[in-house]
Formats: sequence, C-alpha cells, structure tokens
Amino acid sequence: MLIKQLIELYDLLDSSTVSGADVVDYLRAIKPDADAETYPLVGPKGKTDMVRVRIPGANGKTKGGNAPTIGLLGRLGGLGARPERIGFVSDGDGALVALALAAKLLDMQNKGDVLEGDVFVSTHVCPDAPTRPHEPVAFMDSPVDMAQVNREEVTDELDAILSVDTTKGNRIINHRGFAISPTVKEGYILKVSDSLLDIMQITTGRLPVVFALSTQDITPYGNELYHLNSILQPATATRAPVVGVAITAETAVPGCATGATHLADVEAAARFMLEVAKAYGRGECCFYDEEEYARILELYGPMNHLQTLGGKTDA
Repeated sequence: MLIKQLIELYDLLDSSTVSGADVVDYLRAIKPDADAETYPLVGPKGKTDMVRVRIPGANGKTKGGNAPTIGLLGRLGGLGARPERIGFVSDGDGALVALALAAKLLDMQNKGDVLEGDVFVSTHVCPDAPTRPHEPVAFMDSPVDMAQVNREEVTDELDAILSVDTTKGNRIINHRGFAISPTVKEGYILKVSDSLLDIMQITTGRLPVVFALSTQDITPYGNELYHLNSILQPATATRAPVVGVAITAETAVPGCATGATHLADVEAAARFMLEVAKAYGRGECCFYDEEEYARILELYGPMNHLQTLGGKTDA
C-alpha cells in the first residue's frame, strides 16, 4: 500500500509555498542518492517547478540492460488555485499519485525490492495555478503550455506511459475511484489492454472500469477542439503507447474544487500503477498487440497527423 507516502506528500504539497526543491528533499530523505531533479519551467501565465525522478531497474537501460522503461506521469494544471481558492485542489491528485509512486519505489529499493526495468516519474509543482471556464464545471488552467510539459516529460527512453490525472469534470465517467483508457498510439485509439484489465481487477478486487475517448481527446491542446482533459496529451508527443489512469467521481467535480481528494481512490490508482510497472519491466504486461497494430497500419496507414495541430488551425 501507498497510504503512508500519500499522507506525507499530501501534507507537503498542501502548502502555499511548496516547491519542487521541497519534493526533491523529501525524496532524498528516503534515499539520499535518488536520481531526482527539479527546475523551473516558465510559461505564458507564470511558472511551475518540474520534478523528474529516474528509478533504475535491475536490468534497466541505465545499467546497460534490455528491460523496457515505463513512464509514470502525473498530469495537472496546478496543486492549488491561490489566491482564488485556499488549499489543495482536486486537479492536484495526478501529481500526488506520481510523487507517491516515486517515494514508494525508492523505499522498495532500500528494502531490496528492485523492479526489472527503469521507471521514470515526472510531474510539476505549482501551488498557485490559474483557473479557466469549462463545461460542465470549471477547470484548472496551467501557468505553462501543455507542449512545454510534454517536452520535459515525454522522453525517447520511454517504451510505455501511464498518465494519471484527475478526470472528474465531466458527465461521461460516472464512477468513483479510477478508470483506465484504451491504449493510444500515434493517433490510433486501440483496444483496451487485457493485461491492464487483469491487473486492475486484481488490485481493486472489482470489475475493471474503462472510460471513453473521442478523437478530439487525443489531439494536442491548442487546436480549439473540445478535450475531456489533458490526460492523453502525452500521446501527442511520443511513439510509445499511452494509457490514461483517470481518478474519477460519480458527479462532475470542478478541477479547482478543494476538499475533493479521496485517499482510497488515489491509493487504488497508485497501487494499480505500481503493479503495472512491476509487470511491464518483467515483460508480463503489454499495452497493445504489436502484430495487430502492424496490420492496422498496413490496412489504413498512419494516423500520426492527429498528433499535430493539423493543417487548418490558427493556433
């Protein structure tokens, strides 16, 4: 379980002055030689602190091995909407989960449990992000552009990505807990991974929940199309398969709402992602069927133009 890490990080992140340096200090208190870094990212509406952590695997690329690398990315606009709102907002749950995973993986290594493949964890820390109108409820905005975050988080070393994000500001997911998306790869929305469904059933003890995607949701921000939220934005910047892990609610909850983080829900999502990381490094979990994907390309050609802003946009 990750309850300890989540409580400690919630206490750290629920602050008007929290910084990326605070997070790195927390992680290095767990493992002094942790490969963790932070640096400011300045955008059109302010700045945020990127936090990136690499946890080497026993047979990972950082040690010259051949085990695949998974990225666990915490997506959000900000941890807080100060001064408009006081406290930790619903939108911060993605960062909370990602950083709890980094802390748990480092603690596991201290105890002799090392995953087979490398794990890359990234998110950003901003306690005073702006908000913006969105239907059916208000969204958190971000001080930086999504493309800026993608450039920092979506690296060539990643063979697969889990993108975790609060996804409560809608009317299409009517389930409290978490849900996963179909796999998205280079403009294609592929079938839902059976491996991930199996792991979800085991970690939750319940039937798996999958959320719907539209083509608009997997295109880049900035094209003036509706997006469910930013959960699949990493898929616009990589050839690796991407799956969204959505922290969900039965009702539409604004991303800028405070008091809307549920410990059981974020812990279940984090535990699922940890088990996926374990299995993926061992080659026991696949995000998509490579042969079927090759057949799709043969029949219908590439769809990676959907990873761009397109040819007819003023954005």
